[in-house]
Amino acid sequence: MRDTQNLKEWSEHTMCHVRKSHLFGAICLITCFILSLNFYCPRMGLDGMSMASSSPPVCGGRVPHDTITPLKGQRTFIISAYKDNRRKNIIRILGIVHHKEVKELYCYFCCNSNTNASTTRAEIDIHKDRFGFPYGLANIICTEPPDCRAEFISVHWSPSEVVHNLTSFRIRNREPGQFTANFTVCISTMYGNYSNVLQFIQTIEMYKILGAQKVMVYLNNCSRQMEEVLQYYTEEGTVEVIPWHIQRYLKVTKNWQYRNDDTEIGYYGQISALNDCLYRNMYSSKFVVLNDQDEIILPFKHRTWDTMMESLQRENPNVGIFLFENHIFPNTLVSDGNFTNTSSWNRVPGSNLLQYIHREPAHPIFIKARKMIVDPRAVIQTSVHYTPKQYKNSKNIPLGTALVHHCKGPKQPQLPRAALIEDKTIWRYNGSLISNVNRMLKRFTRKT
Repeated sequence: MRDTQNLKEWSEHTMCHVRKSHLFGAICLITCFILSLNFYCPRMGLDGMSMASSSPPVCGGRVPHDTITPLKGQRTFIISAYKDNRRKNIIRILGIVHHKEVKELYCYFCCNSNTNASTTRAEIDIHKDRFGFPYGLANIICTEPPDCRAEFISVHWSPSEVVHNLTSFRIRNREPGQFTANFTVCISTMYGNYSNVLQFIQTIEMYKILGAQKVMVYLNNCSRQMEEVLQYYTEEGTVEVIPWHIQRYLKVTKNWQYRNDDTEIGYYGQISALNDCLYRNMYSSKFVVLNDQDEIILPFKHRTWDTMMESLQRENPNVGIFLFENHIFPNTLVSDGNFTNTSSWNRVPGSNLLQYIHREPAHPIFIKARKMIVDPRAVIQTSVHYTPKQYKNSKNIPLGTALVHHCKGPKQPQLPRAALIEDKTIWRYNGSLISNVNRMLKRFTRKT
């Protein structure tokens, strides 16, 4: 936790950079719009991947300009299209649909010549975890026509629409390729003007120590300071930001309880974002880690995720989904530690993870929530705490192997300090973590 003076110092430091960067921001906006470069512009709400991936095909229409694309005249929103190489000739389109009103959709394939479209009716497989909300994730599944190798696909409720009027989505994962990462972390979704800068930096550096090569952040909104940190990690190559402006199209809530609004989706469409992240990394990452930005899967028996997963896979050859217990480390109980070389952290807004070493005991009534490390090729659909559809088995990993270190507000605030469990597992990484955070802050300050 940081006091008002520390926040003021950070703000004064960053505002200097903001003033200097106004001109650069204007140039960035013009460049992104005119040249359609693949550039990260979070405040502008542009999905560089979508805009700059390619020109539209001859037989199709416009390319999407956001991560989420509404279909005109329908209660359907398309995210991305993926070739599912695990099933012959299957294109899996991830979308958000109204579960009662969307009953019929058609896929328009731009085939080899890209001069005309072939149309097939889609299977609409709505994700079971809607939690009562009218809108939820759907797998829109179409069979690619024989002798058709489409680069783009469009979706419409009518089988006879003029294809030039439709949005064309590039079909990703056409060629599986080679792994570029052993571990990719999927964070969804960052919302609520997220501003816990220090904890986020520590978390990213912990991911890197544990073995992650890539972190994907589905960003709804965050503070200016947090935005600058995301920009730093994007340029470093660690983070990829996917703009997630779902509130432009639907009413969003951070709760799982439906409030009887027919245009509402639960928890900022978190399940939709998680599934998109899974499929984006289906063939580029050996494992995908599904958790939030305030969570870290910490091994007990091993030093890194690599050695832990090697052991777990050897012991469980038929398992592709590994579920770890989530344990709350309440950020209301601060513990002092003898940490040297951390004075620069006092100027950074946010919580210091090293000060939270007490976790709540399991509650006899609460269900033990779990987060996952998965082989993405073993998963068909994922939820937040489990996978509803998969090709391989899942396994609950015992607490003695690892846990999810979840630093947030207390879930059992009535518990006295004596009832909490002291757990200094994160201190095993003190030397590397402190060194890495200091190195990052030094480079970050020099850049800004």
